[in-house]
Amino acid sequence: MHLARLAASACALALTVTGAAVALAPAGTAAAGSVYSVAPYVDMSNGQEGLLDTAITGHHLKAYTAAFVLGVGCNQIWGDTLPIGNDSFTDPEIARAKAEGASVIISSGGASGEPLAWTCSNQSSIDAGYQAIINDYGVTQLDFDVEGAAVADTAAVARQMQAMKDLKAANPGLQFSMTLPVLTSGLTGDGVNILKAAKSAGVKIDVVNVMTMDYYAGTGTEMGQAALFAARATLAQMQSVDSGYGYGNLGITPMIGKNDDGSTFTLADAQTVESFAAQNGVGRLAFWSANRDQPCSGSANSLSTCSQISQSPLAFTDAFVPYEGSSGGGTTADFSLSLSPGSASVAQGGSATATVGTAVTSGGAESVGLSASGAPSGVGISFSPNSVTSGGSSTLTATVGSSVAAGSYPITVTGSAASGSHSATYTLTVTSSGGGGGGGGGSLVNAGFESGGTSPWTCAAGGSVVSTPVHGGSHSLQVTPSSSGTGECDQAVTLAPNKTYTLSAWVQGPYAYVGVSGGATASTWSDGTAWNQLKVTFTTGSSGAVTVYVHGWYGQGAVYADDFSLA
Repeated sequence: MHLARLAASACALALTVTGAAVALAPAGTAAAGSVYSVAPYVDMSNGQEGLLDTAITGHHLKAYTAAFVLGVGCNQIWGDTLPIGNDSFTDPEIARAKAEGASVIISSGGASGEPLAWTCSNQSSIDAGYQAIINDYGVTQLDFDVEGAAVADTAAVARQMQAMKDLKAANPGLQFSMTLPVLTSGLTGDGVNILKAAKSAGVKIDVVNVMTMDYYAGTGTEMGQAALFAARATLAQMQSVDSGYGYGNLGITPMIGKNDDGSTFTLADAQTVESFAAQNGVGRLAFWSANRDQPCSGSANSLSTCSQISQSPLAFTDAFVPYEGSSGGGTTADFSLSLSPGSASVAQGGSATATVGTAVTSGGAESVGLSASGAPSGVGISFSPNSVTSGGSSTLTATVGSSVAAGSYPITVTGSAASGSHSATYTLTVTSSGGGGGGGGGSLVNAGFESGGTSPWTCAAGGSVVSTPVHGGSHSLQVTPSSSGTGECDQAVTLAPNKTYTLSAWVQGPYAYVGVSGGATASTWSDGTAWNQLKVTFTTGSSGAVTVYVHGWYGQGAVYADDFSLA
């Protein structure tokens, strides 16, 4: 995101450096999480802050993110070069918005500046500087927008996380967000390292806010679906670092209207993102920026002051405001439960894992206990952990004894909470170990779909076995993408640990992807109207467990797959 202006004299300001340790005064009790569920950014230094007042008084906006505070050595200024707490333009506007009933998040950093931990190496000065923001503006929410080379500055990130740990201890109810660049495939490696730094410091990032904008993937990028793809991928990365993260810890921040790379985030995209947030209990919706939530007038052509598309003033605010967020606005609590993958093929004596995911569907988060029933004698089902807070996830492990009869077994996984219970079916297919001593582990079941059905493959809506076209035999698999999904079909299999395999499959159709995930990651794809063979090599991890998948691409035609093999 971009500062509209940053005067060249910023670094030349004569400011007093605070080097001594300062006692951290506690902040007030944090407001309910739902207050901050929709909090668009407001550029506090581009001369259009007045649009914020209209959004609050006429469009029911309850919170916003004031941007940006910049670090200058061990001091802080607003983007118009005036010190925090003494800005004759920004401070009165923040006070006015609070008087009108809006809560404020103060954001540091941005595309043209850095938060204090990046410009100051003295930990006590960093702590005191952030505490000054809390004291001067009476806030309980801080945001840190870290972009460009700053994302890779590991020393600054460590200072940042130590500051957050210190401030959270001194300020009951304080929450903070890290706003980070994202690709449709998720955070960059440096972004993931920021999550790891937080975990190492013993602090949890309350909201990992991803900037779903400027992918530079072409002006025709479908920005609504791209945002969802990025959000899902980011959550998976978050949970790989800390299983306690859920959708309630995720923020989504698109750039409304025309993006810098020429792509366009439309009002229809805003509806797509808002619906996704409502379905999954996303922690925060924001956008860059409330100042831009208006059409250009005359020949104006400025990314900082308008959306550059045809819209009514504050139309994007109106599209996002209905979202009440993961706390549900006081409605009755409820949750959903899902399994990924929903099935596995395991050789006798082997094991398989799956992720048990939960999400808040209404009300607040609650404790969910996990259990399983229906497993045959000799099959053990365990969960790690045995209970989660809705929005979190657990790992299911199915351990198959060497004497368990080959066959397919439906196992019911149940989550129980104060609001009630929800269940999902995990289909465990046990295969004969073969007794040959080759150590190859399990193998794919129904690899040519000659059973006439998809089991034990688990498919998204539209996945089915068809009789034409086929590559071999009399059946093949049809995968049907939609505008919001790839139509993926999965089969979990346990192979020999630490061994290299080649997955092959025959496919036809636009953007046909074949690969593995879980214990190994590899994929390949083709785009053709005739049958062609895809091959991808991968090496298993210590468990040998992987998930084989095939999928198409958003909004494209059907993909057909046949004759899978593992060698």
